[in-house]
Amino acid sequence: MTNKQERLKTLPAMDQLLLATDADTRFDDCPRKVVLDALRTAVEALRKEILSDNTPDTGDDAVLTRAAGIAAERMKNRLIPLINATGVVLHTNLGRALLCQDALDNIRTVSAAYSNLELNLATGKRGIRYAAIEELICELTGAESAMAVNNNAGAVLLTLNTIAQGTEVVVSRGELVEIGGSFRVPDVMTKSGCCLKEVGTTNRTHLRDYEGAINAHTGLFLKVHTSNYKIEGFTAEVSLADMVALGREKGIPVMEDLGSGTLIDFGPYGLPAEPVVSERVATGADVVTFSGDKLLGGPQAGIIVGKKQTLDKIRANPMTRALRIDKLTLAALESTLKLYRDEAAAVAKIPTLKMLTMDYDTVSGKAENIFKALEPAIGDSADLALADMESRPGGGSYPDLRLPTRCVTLRPKHMSVTALEKALRAATPPVMGRIEDDRFIMDPRTIQAGQEDLLVTTLTTLLNTQRDTKRNTK
Repeated sequence: MTNKQERLKTLPAMDQLLLATDADTRFDDCPRKVVLDALRTAVEALRKEILSDNTPDTGDDAVLTRAAGIAAERMKNRLIPLINATGVVLHTNLGRALLCQDALDNIRTVSAAYSNLELNLATGKRGIRYAAIEELICELTGAESAMAVNNNAGAVLLTLNTIAQGTEVVVSRGELVEIGGSFRVPDVMTKSGCCLKEVGTTNRTHLRDYEGAINAHTGLFLKVHTSNYKIEGFTAEVSLADMVALGREKGIPVMEDLGSGTLIDFGPYGLPAEPVVSERVATGADVVTFSGDKLLGGPQAGIIVGKKQTLDKIRANPMTRALRIDKLTLAALESTLKLYRDEAAAVAKIPTLKMLTMDYDTVSGKAENIFKALEPAIGDSADLALADMESRPGGGSYPDLRLPTRCVTLRPKHMSVTALEKALRAATPPVMGRIEDDRFIMDPRTIQAGQEDLLVTTLTTLLNTQRDTKRNTK
């Protein structure tokens, strides 16, 4: 114990260390509070090491070096950009849709100044924050009225609570979806104050099932688009048009939760058909909800469109304030939506649409450029190859769609592929790929313009450093 006590006495005093940081450039950009906390953490770590019978260096320089590392780590942003080489276009864990340049420019413009967020400039009186996008959404979808909240789950929750609180909501058993994070439609319905009334079976539901479920407590027919899975084989479902016709006959409102939602027909681009919002609105549904950051390619938002009478009730719901979107989301959403007035411009400028519709030849060209840059740079550090594979839309959309792509595959020679994947996640910037057949896969479809050189540099540095380390230890 005596030796431990002696070593503990060698720990430098805090005021002595704090004074030393004034002349240490490693702490120049750190607030005093961060510096002090880093010093205390470093000294406490050394104290624990000594008490564990270790003999760490307790000199001022050693302590300052430890503290500088701690301070630098705490000054880093936790939310950082990365390179998505997974080939999953709408990767939920990686932030889903990338914003187009128009949206980014508008965010900067609006956030740097005061704005007419809730001011009617014509009257000088308080306005409605949805005014910036309502007319535009109605123009693009044919709806009578529109608004947006923070995400589609919020849109569904708010709409159900407004229209059908305390009543039964009739929905097909085959449409009781679970979305990301284990959130389920039945749970959202329960929180909205509605009572779920399941009809049909998992694979087959008929119009007579809806009609047979009607009673004095029926408040709504709900159709949920199964955008994150498919049921195939012996199936049957009721069309939205038939549900609307039955709803009108029985005096029951009809709602559709489209989930991903799209404003354009992807058919001409060689992709399977997805429900287009304007077509769903045209059926006469009272309300339709969909996401802003999936196939739309905009910011996270839940967009609600439909009959004016219904939307007026939703706006008046006190829950609307808790779910409302901020000015930055509005700015991004408005700029994204404006591009849809010219479909060709939307496909060319909105990253999600551009990646989804990117043809094989374009992807292949990107893959070959990365391969040609990597091959001489990494030398004998890894086996490199090109392979035809498949990209995925992701984000709970197009569950069965596989997009033909050409990937760069890599098998490191001086480290395991799992060690490489882990090291790339820790790189600056992090690189996210996938592992298949003991090879690290990089899909150019989701690698953005300007990131190719950074990817090559990151991989080259990592692989060659590992190779040289292995050689030096022999």
